[in-house]
Formats: sequence, C-alpha cells, structure tokens
Amino acid sequence: MTQTRRVAAIDCGTNSIRLLVADLTLGDGPTRLRDVHREMRVVRLGEGVDATGVLSGAAIDRTWAALSDYTAILRTEGAVRVRMAATSATRDAANRADFVDMVRSTLGQEPEVITGDEEAELSFRGAVGDLDPSSGPFLVVDIGGGSTEMVVGSVIDGAVRIAGGLSLDIGCVRITERLLRGDPPSAGERAAATAWAKSDLAAGLDRLPIASIRRVVPVSGTATTVAAAALRLNSYDPDQIHLSTIPFRRVHEVATMLLGANRAHRAALPYMHAGRVDVIGGGALILSTLVSLVADRVKSDFERQITVSEHDILDGLALSLG
Repeated sequence: MTQTRRVAAIDCGTNSIRLLVADLTLGDGPTRLRDVHREMRVVRLGEGVDATGVLSGAAIDRTWAALSDYTAILRTEGAVRVRMAATSATRDAANRADFVDMVRSTLGQEPEVITGDEEAELSFRGAVGDLDPSSGPFLVVDIGGGSTEMVVGSVIDGAVRIAGGLSLDIGCVRITERLLRGDPPSAGERAAATAWAKSDLAAGLDRLPIASIRRVVPVSGTATTVAAAALRLNSYDPDQIHLSTIPFRRVHEVATMLLGANRAHRAALPYMHAGRVDVIGGGALILSTLVSLVADRVKSDFERQITVSEHDILDGLALSLG
C-alpha cells in the first residue's frame, strides 16, 4: 500500500540555511521524494565562530529572519512533520543555547544539533538516491562552512550500508577566515591552506575504507559551484549540475581559477551566489586537495572524476521522516 505525506526539512549550517518541503511516498519499493519547495539563503551563522567561539547576535538575527520565512512557508504548504538539523557552527559555539531558544520560539520545536557522524550519514542517504547502486561503493563528501563530512557506503537491495564516516573541522568559511585573507590570496596563504587541507584530509582518508570505492560524490554549495564553473554555465542551473561528471583535472583548473581571482571577478561569474563569493576559493581548494589524495589511494576500477549531486543532507533529513 502506497502512502504519501508532506514533510519539511531544514538544514542550518555554518554558511547557509536551507529548506525542503517535499511529498514523501512510502510503499513496497524505495522511499521517494517529490520537491514542493526548495530554497537556500546564505546567513553566515558561523561568522567569526572559529576565532571567538560564540555565535554573534547579528548572525543569529540573520538566521532568525530566514527561519521565520521558512516556518511560514512550510505551514502554508501543509507539512505534517518537520526536522531541523544544526551543524558545525552550532556544535562549536559556547552560546548555542541562545540559538536553540531562537529556533524553539520561531519554529515551535528545538533543532537537532547533530553530530558529525550523523551529518555524514544523512548526507550519504540524500546524495546517492538518484545514482545507480551498481556504480558504488561511493565516497560522499560534503564541504560545509565549518566542517567537511566524508562517508563511504553502498546501496544493496535498496538499503544503505555505511562502511565508515567522519567529520573534519575544516570548511570553506573556516579556512578562509583563518588563512585565505588576501584579495586574491597570496601564494603563501594558498600554500599554508593547502598544507592544512592535505594534513587534515589525509588523516581522515586514512580512517576510511576507501580502497574499493568507485565513485566520488561531492554535495552542497562548494561542489555545485565548482561544477557550474567547470561546465561554464551562463547561470546557476541545478538540472545541469545534478549528476554531472567533472574530471579531476577540471576540478584542479577551477580551483586554481577561483583562488587566483579577486572578489570582484568571482562576484561577476554568472553562476556565483553572492553569499559564496568570499569563501568559494577555500572550498574549491579543499575539494581539489581531496580528489588528489583520493587518486593516490584508490587502486580499484575507478574513474578520475567526480559526480556532483544537488541532493544531500537536506534530502536525507526529509527521507528520515518516512
């Protein structure tokens, strides 16, 4: 018997807050999602957290404004179940109670301040839903503002099997605020950022069973923006980006271009979201460094390319409401 319910998921990260309202269909086959409303706003909740250890009042206010609108939308659309997750910036902040109080008074329920491992598993579930299961095992990578999640797994007989996952405290906002301060970043800044990324990512990959992976699946804003650049799109087009394949070589070229461009140049790119202008170089550096490390480690039947997914933790949160 098939059953459909309308659900809503909210993902509040270090850089952006996103909403998905979707119809969730449950039956004998795999659970399916049909988008009703999908939206993203850059609120930079984690601005300054790496240096100060607290969420600023201005950042909480920006997030409140977006969450107020999202709450009105999901209620108007008739969502019967809602799940909101808060990630890296909130985990790290000493005043996270202020954020939780704001969400409770606005949304009517508390956010789940999920662990890095939970974030990785939800991202995996959302990311691989549209992929051929036989093309796995997959390495799903979510480069956020304050952290990077990596998870290895497969889909077997419709069920997700996670082989390993972890969260690293390196992301596009954190690496930019700490090291990539120039406009554009200097050669020394880029070298220092690359060294940090190599050290953290290599240590992370050493803890994951990646030897047999067959597909690297990056998700979220850094990856989709890199894909838009690699595809030379004239505007941001999710339909062209979703499941696009980008050779590792092209990822390196795009990272070099973004790191070498100043803010005005990046802002003028037709696919660039205004809220990513100052941090996309750092995110691209992390992705470029990661694929180089993966290429050195994986010896299985493996194509040197990424498959970019527009679906991620947001979809995983919605699917979990089945």
